[in-house]
Amino acid sequence: MGLYNFTIKQIENMLHKKEISAEELANLSYEQIDKVDGDIKAFLTLNKENTLEKAKQIDAQGTYDKKLSAIPGAIKDNIVTKGIRTTCASKILANFDDPLYDATVTEKLASEDSLMIGKLNMDEFAMGSSTETSAFQKTVNPWNHDFVPGGSSGGSAAAVAAGEVMFSLGTDTGGSIRQPASFCGIVGMKPTYGLVSRYGLVAFAPSLDQIGPMTRTVEDNARVLEAIAGYDANDSTSSKESIPSYLNALSEDIKGLKIAVPKEFLGEGVSEEVKESVQNALQMFELLGATWEEVSLPHLAYADAAYYLIANGEASSSLARFDGVRFGKRSDNATDMIDMFKQSRTEGFGDEVKRRILMGTTVLTGDNNEAYFRKAQKVRTLIGNDFRSAFEQYDIIIGPTTPTAAFKFNDKIKNPLTMYMSDMLTVPANLAGLPALSVPAGFTETGLPLGLQIIGKHFDEQTVYRAGYAYEKATNHHKKRPERGGA
Repeated sequence: MGLYNFTIKQIENMLHKKEISAEELANLSYEQIDKVDGDIKAFLTLNKENTLEKAKQIDAQGTYDKKLSAIPGAIKDNIVTKGIRTTCASKILANFDDPLYDATVTEKLASEDSLMIGKLNMDEFAMGSSTETSAFQKTVNPWNHDFVPGGSSGGSAAAVAAGEVMFSLGTDTGGSIRQPASFCGIVGMKPTYGLVSRYGLVAFAPSLDQIGPMTRTVEDNARVLEAIAGYDANDSTSSKESIPSYLNALSEDIKGLKIAVPKEFLGEGVSEEVKESVQNALQMFELLGATWEEVSLPHLAYADAAYYLIANGEASSSLARFDGVRFGKRSDNATDMIDMFKQSRTEGFGDEVKRRILMGTTVLTGDNNEAYFRKAQKVRTLIGNDFRSAFEQYDIIIGPTTPTAAFKFNDKIKNPLTMYMSDMLTVPANLAGLPALSVPAGFTETGLPLGLQIIGKHFDEQTVYRAGYAYEKATNHHKKRPERGGA
């Protein structure tokens, strides 16, 4: 029996019928990790002793009546966990063994009796699109180990795709949930900005960062989002919007749904296989009773440039706290206090993080602030206006999640600009704060997964999930399993 053969709802029914126990589920997860993670390298830290103890407690209660009772999940390693090492995949936090408190999402999962299997690999401080910038290891794509799993939530995507856990949490600043979900053939949701608390998330770019779920199916994804969404007084950007039942909104009936397809999402740089997968998906939506039209969102052409100016500017500020004084790595080679700051950060940060700090500091300094950073914020407003106008006539926006399928290791890591372009279809939703879902949409000729992106109105995750669910039920893409490390 493997976890990858079941949905959360199926496991829930098995628990109620006493056909399986929480302890058995925990052991199934760790057995699969033992079997495949030596190759996949999704996990940085395991939480085995605590998890098995909690599983025994859940079994002793014997009720299994919570949203995620006994369901094995894992957390990206930039979300803090009390008593469990949290590194952000960076040398500067290699010794951060106990953050002393749990992130709000960690507490919410625990309150729903989820089993926290461990912490997952990522690009260092969530800066990257391939998980190659991790200071500790390179996670591979379960579909083909020569290819990247995407990033920055590569470990989160690979762990689900390889059947090590039933869900994971990732973070999405410019596509870091949706892009690896697409590359690994799973479902990934970036919620509306403010829907899920960021308290306990190590910040990259606070006006863009969001935590979200990664799962095998849309239904599982909706269930996990229900568990982690909601207002949090500890997060000043947290929304007080009421949380509906995303599960109850799921329906195969999408007759009359109006879909917009931005021509900018299918332009230069998007592979023919990706374009074909989107056209096939649109034909399926037509068969299901939806209608679609091509539209133009003219300012999307500037989204990537605006995103990197804003994100790196905020990153420069967010990462200033890592100085070797309060926590993290402190250099042993310093001659005085100023040199200690310099040496600690030089030794602790990787090349990509340094590159983004330098870029961000530059755009925030002097006249550059007005010329670049503030101008990027104005472009961000224009992009939001484009989406707002489209949603006056349409229910959802559809396009590809990524311009290509997964790429090979080392193909883009040495050319940052090329790597940054892999986020060009995902960053607009972050800039506008909109919910966006990636669902499996087929495969390339060589067997690599492709993703379809569904973008919705602010706080309208229900419609996004309904569209994704109807498409998923009408296709079989999500049922295929990777042969390398997944089965």
